[in-house]
Amino acid sequence: MPKVRDLMTPEVLTVHPEMTLREAMDHLVEEGISGAPVVSGAGRVMGVVSATDILDLQASSPGVPSHRDEPDTYRTALQRGSGDEDPEDEPSAWFVDYWMDAGGDVFERMESPDSPEWDFLAEHLVREVMTQKVLSIGADEEVRAAAALMAESGVHRLLVLDDAGALEGILTTTDIVRGVADGRIG
Repeated sequence: MPKVRDLMTPEVLTVHPEMTLREAMDHLVEEGISGAPVVSGAGRVMGVVSATDILDLQASSPGVPSHRDEPDTYRTALQRGSGDEDPEDEPSAWFVDYWMDAGGDVFERMESPDSPEWDFLAEHLVREVMTQKVLSIGADEEVRAAAALMAESGVHRLLVLDDAGALEGILTTTDIVRGVADGRIG
């Protein structure tokens, strides 16, 4: 049975805990991977961030409302609007009052569309969503043990650490599938 070192990827893309999620996601997409170890400036492994972690944050965050349960309020405002009303009573005033929870000042945001307010992932850091519990394995362990740990834990990657805790590589489910496909695992 092959050892972890036979299948692991030794050159590991890492991310920094203070990176924005946009920067981290851009790195993951560029490399065609779904997660990476989070490493401090001193080289200490702090956790792992995955596309799932980022999607979980996005999914749990309320977006700008796009539907209201009071559709007749707008119709009433339109029916009221004959053009002779006080500007506060015009149908457009309804939007200002009704959509106050839609976020920051629209005019300020329109002046700088590349600002973080337009990009949810640029507003959050890797350290906010990373999984701090690191699952690791030694390079001399059998791949079967690594696969069992992945299956038991429901993860797609294990960090390969040396005895001092330094990152030696990463073993992913894709590495194991490649090993099966090319005959290194029988």
